[in-house]
Amino acid sequence: MDVADFRALYDYNAWANRRTLDACAVLTRDQFLQDMKSSFASVRDTLAHIYGAEFVWLERWNLRVPAKLPSAADFPDFESIRERLIEMDRSLVDFVASLNSEALSRNLNYALLSGKAQSGPLAPMLLHLANHSTYHRGQVTTLLRQLGAKAASTDLIAYHRELAAGASA
Repeated sequence: MDVADFRALYDYNAWANRRTLDACAVLTRDQFLQDMKSSFASVRDTLAHIYGAEFVWLERWNLRVPAKLPSAADFPDFESIRERLIEMDRSLVDFVASLNSEALSRNLNYALLSGKAQSGPLAPMLLHLANHSTYHRGQVTTLLRQLGAKAASTDLIAYHRELAAGASA
C-alpha cells in the first residue's frame, strides 16, 4: 500500500465510525449502557474501546507513551463518546495526510501497555488499527441488532459507492 491508499483507508475509517455513531444515536441511555454480555459489556464500552485503541496508537505514532487505555467510564453518555471519537478520527486523518512514503517504512519503537518494548514499521501498524476498528464496529452492529435498533452498513464497498455517487452528482 502507498500513502494514497492509507489516506483512503483512514477516510473510510472515519466515515464508518460516523455511520456507526449515527446508528447508535437512537439508543436510549439505558440501551447504550446495557450489559450485553459481549466482548465489551455494552455499546458504550465497545465504542470506548475503538476510541481507546485509536488514541493509544496515535500517541505511539506521535512518539508519546500512553499509560493506559481510556476507561469506558470516561464516557458517561453517548454524546461524550461521539464527540471524542469524531475528534480522534480527524486527528488520525490529519496524521495519515502528513505521511510520505518514507514514513510508512520508518521503524518505530514503542511500548505495549504492559511495558513490553516493541518495534516495527509504521505501515503494518496503520493497517492493524483500521482493521481493529472494523472488527469492533462489527460487534457494535451485532449489539444494535440485539437491542432492536437498525445498524448502518459500514462495508468498504458502500463507502466507495457513496464516493462514486457524490462524484457523479
